[in-house]
Amino acid sequence: MKRTLILASAGLVALVSAGLAVANGIEGAKSAKAVAGGFATGTPSQFRTRSCTTSDGKTLVATEGVYTGTATGATAGDADLSGPITLRARSLINSTDGIGVVSGTLRIDVASGGDTVAHFDTVYNGGSIAGLASGHAQDPHAKLLANISSTFSTAAGFGGGKLGGGTNGGAAVELGPGRCEPSQTVKETSEARGIVAASGTSVTVASLTCTVSASLQAKVTSLVGMRAEIHCALSGGVNNLVKIEKK
Repeated sequence: MKRTLILASAGLVALVSAGLAVANGIEGAKSAKAVAGGFATGTPSQFRTRSCTTSDGKTLVATEGVYTGTATGATAGDADLSGPITLRARSLINSTDGIGVVSGTLRIDVASGGDTVAHFDTVYNGGSIAGLASGHAQDPHAKLLANISSTFSTAAGFGGGKLGGGTNGGAAVELGPGRCEPSQTVKETSEARGIVAASGTSVTVASLTCTVSASLQAKVTSLVGMRAEIHCALSGGVNNLVKIEKK
């Protein structure tokens, strides 16, 4: 079982490689204890996304968002990992292959006062992340180094998150140079000119039939039997009226 290690030492430097942790200045530590906790969030706020297509035809999606939820320590002794949690996360995901990276900061508002704060870097693989978080507990002199894992969706947030404890292992990803062109959305439009016929929530002009929204219903009704020009746009398999003008 993987656990999280808190070392109460100002100026502690930790290096983790091939399962080996090496620290400078560790002799200044006054305590060391294992802690563990879980967390989950809801949908993001302040969400931004953009995408592009690489030279080998892959789609890269970059996002930024603020995710809020609740963190719960595994035991009463894990109070530093209990409270409302906020994760400010950035992701870069190859959505074609389902692999990428997610990084950012997490902050837990501890009930007894102060915040547990850490930066995290993780690998995303098939809907889950795993990596490392480092920062400090509610006492800023207590250093926090934790394995972190959870499910992750840019739209739904973090689920079943773990800090220490039974943290799940992760994959490895390589980020390389190259070109990535902005993705373009192809919008299919149509237009027609002729006598207006309407039936229910649809309008037909010269064999082109489009669905009419409530905001355009009155205008369509006023032009029935008259000559007009309509403009429609295809969305979700439905041709929707976007403009109608008397001609």
